[in-house]
Amino acid sequence: MEAVEYFKVECPEEAGGSYYLRIADVVLLDHNLVRVVKKLHLFIDPRIPLFIAVGVTQKLPGIVRLRDFADVNQQEGKVTVSIGNEAYLAPLLKILWEKFGKDRVEQPDRFTIIMNLSSEESEGLEDLPVFDPSTTIYKDLIYALQVIQPEGFKVRRQYYGNGKFYLVASEDTLPENIEDLVREKFALIGESL
Repeated sequence: MEAVEYFKVECPEEAGGSYYLRIADVVLLDHNLVRVVKKLHLFIDPRIPLFIAVGVTQKLPGIVRLRDFADVNQQEGKVTVSIGNEAYLAPLLKILWEKFGKDRVEQPDRFTIIMNLSSEESEGLEDLPVFDPSTTIYKDLIYALQVIQPEGFKVRRQYYGNGKFYLVASEDTLPENIEDLVREKFALIGESL
């Protein structure tokens, strides 16, 4: 298990910063995100009031494609998909229904999907993206940061993607220079936004 490379809380009150460090540590552990986060910098100033969390993730798992959990057999206008792992069946069915229509997607049992498709329609079906684990990981990270942020900080701005994430929160409106403040915090962890 890789440890968090950088984890710091910046706060004008030393005791408050220490408490938030412990709170953040417990929340990340409880949400199984310690192995996901590579760098995390939290800034809390109750006088403004403002909370800024910026971070970088470890390398995340790639997109799950149809070929990763199923075999695709194509025969003259008919495609049979043999499911090896049911974990991705629900998102696969949703994608196939949207792409080809429910009337063209049959599921005689939980491990088989049969579709009447032309060779052009079925071309590249094995490479069909079915699930992106980074999406749920980033949503979990943002949720964890919302748990960590001070109570009553309801005005928020958040971003996640490309291995980076941030959450900014306040009781009041966010400062106009919030993007500059976020860039400053990313610079403290040796990153740019």
